[in-house]
Amino acid sequence: MSIDYQQKIPNNVNLAEDRRLQRALEKWQPGYLDWWKGMGPAGTQDFDVYLRTAVSVDAKGWAHFGHVKMPDYRWGIFLAPSEEDRRINFGIHKGDKAWQDVPGEYRAELRRLIVTQGDTEPASVEQQRELGKTCPSLYDLRNLFQVHVEEGRHLWAMVYLLHAHFGRDGREEAEGMLERHAGDADKPRILQAFNEKTNDWLSFYMFTYFQDRDGKYQLAALAESGFDPLSRSCKFMLTEEAHHLFVGETGVQRVVQRTCELMREHRTEDVRKVGGIDLPLIQKYINFHYSICLDLFGSELSTNAANYYSMGLKGRFLETRQNDDHVLKDSAFLVPEVVGDTVHMVEASALNAMNECLRAEYAKDSQRGMDRWNKVIRDAGIDFQLTLPHMGFNRSIGTFAEYHFTPDGKLLNETEWMRRRDEWLPNEEDYAYVATLMGAVTEPGKFANWIAAPARGINNQPVDFEYVRFN
Repeated sequence: MSIDYQQKIPNNVNLAEDRRLQRALEKWQPGYLDWWKGMGPAGTQDFDVYLRTAVSVDAKGWAHFGHVKMPDYRWGIFLAPSEEDRRINFGIHKGDKAWQDVPGEYRAELRRLIVTQGDTEPASVEQQRELGKTCPSLYDLRNLFQVHVEEGRHLWAMVYLLHAHFGRDGREEAEGMLERHAGDADKPRILQAFNEKTNDWLSFYMFTYFQDRDGKYQLAALAESGFDPLSRSCKFMLTEEAHHLFVGETGVQRVVQRTCELMREHRTEDVRKVGGIDLPLIQKYINFHYSICLDLFGSELSTNAANYYSMGLKGRFLETRQNDDHVLKDSAFLVPEVVGDTVHMVEASALNAMNECLRAEYAKDSQRGMDRWNKVIRDAGIDFQLTLPHMGFNRSIGTFAEYHFTPDGKLLNETEWMRRRDEWLPNEEDYAYVATLMGAVTEPGKFANWIAAPARGINNQPVDFEYVRFN
């Protein structure tokens, strides 16, 4: 399915045939562009950036690469190809034809899901908007900007659904996503993880590894939705999201690689003396980002999540590959429970445990990258292992919200936690040190001292390609 780039808003949804919807979205567009100029990547209006732009939704060849000024990037509305006679695959409507219009009885629930997902997209851009000023290379700067323009397009995907299917309420919600801002005291973003600061590039790599991985699982669950326009929107968003995860995984891996190089070259574990990021500090960043992302999935037991599933609005990861009846009325799933000073896994209703089911898949997926980072350390002959912290560590939502656990799962009281938390989470001194390393490197092929060069460039370009041109 090709995309019509002759329109003011590029799309593959025949927008020109719905003049009312087209006018509504064209009215929203100037506000979006104002948001981009005011809250998007700072000071970049005249940069020419080597970006990929979607020209089709065909997985075999969907993107065009070329230098583009970011304010001229063609954001648009792209849905994955429709599936003939698509059916709902789970819940009480299993086997029914997928909905092309919002089912009236589920209107509020669907809107809530779409708004929550849509709100995260501009939030991450706002969190990272100053990072371009301290890029470790042109290669990394380009990747940052690619993530940003695609997060902007993902916002467009959700805004289209709100305008097309929710009338006045949808238009008001779309306006609200431009009015809330990450970290704003009065109008913060909906999810707390998207109000945290992303002040340095190690935080950015962790964000694109952990937070964007949460995005992958949320999008995958929504891609199973019985509401077909939402499903098709999320399927194409997942195609773009893969690059964001690549940026995170390879970014952290390159930091780990450079740290190991500095340790061996200078025969020291204290690479801060030579301008590196030590492995224990990388572990602290992992502890923070992973733990706040576990909270993004919600409480272990949730009637809302159960209702979304039963209604056919939000499924599980790879729903059709699950070996059960996809209704789950009498099924069970293991969830954590604190008993005394230990955590036990106990059976609960699988429907009520939907959040925990998705979180468990996320945890397994997160470990795969950790294994690759640890291979770099092991191959360097260094006795150190990065780990994911215990599921109860630094949690604010659900079963563990009232407890304090060490990264290896030991229960602590409040006093002990406050005394020792700086051992496990980045503190002001840690952030201040990393900030001293953040200085822009903008010569093609050059990289900051604390990060290794990538194995290859983008789209078969050399590593020393001029990915960003400053004008």
